[in-house]
Amino acid sequence: MLAGAVLTALSGCRSSRQPGSEPGPERRGPRSVLVAYFSRAGENYWNGGRRRLTIGNTQVVAETIGELIGTDVHRIDAADPYPDAYDPTVERNVREQRDDAKPAIANLLASIDRYDTVLLGSPIWNVRAPMIMSTFTEGLDFTGKIVHPFTTYAMSGLGTTERDYAATCPGATLGEGLAVRGEEATAAGPAAEAWLRRIGLKP
Repeated sequence: MLAGAVLTALSGCRSSRQPGSEPGPERRGPRSVLVAYFSRAGENYWNGGRRRLTIGNTQVVAETIGELIGTDVHRIDAADPYPDAYDPTVERNVREQRDDAKPAIANLLASIDRYDTVLLGSPIWNVRAPMIMSTFTEGLDFTGKIVHPFTTYAMSGLGTTERDYAATCPGATLGEGLAVRGEEATAAGPAAEAWLRRIGLKP
């Protein structure tokens, strides 16, 4: 585990857009809210051991949130996908954090101008979101947006996401986040619904 923390990751996915088309989120409704998340499937930390996930924990939570509020959901794909195995992913993440790397995104959105609120989802790896989340936030203009982080984790809750997004989303307002233990992702509906109500996105 990384510096006393644990890697809890979730799945990424491939874009289904046609060649030459602009990448965009999966349309789910007319609301001005975007759920954007990075997730990794494969071998994950699980209750002190390892478990192979077909769908990553963060993806499970992101899709739950999308269904609860009927809004757009965009999965962030790494141009160089992370390994399926746990330990090599940990090693890569250590290097990326050490080097302040910004891993390339295969399907970076051209703009988030149409959205008022962005929910940024990721696992927590070594106390912070994977560095690809900084690639995403630094590649877009968050001025005037409301940003709420949500995470899946083993030990570190929201980690440093609030501080990091405050730095990489200048001009945005940071709101309350949601942290879900990775092993509890499939049962996160009630907690996600209560959170969405608290932040004013669900009646």
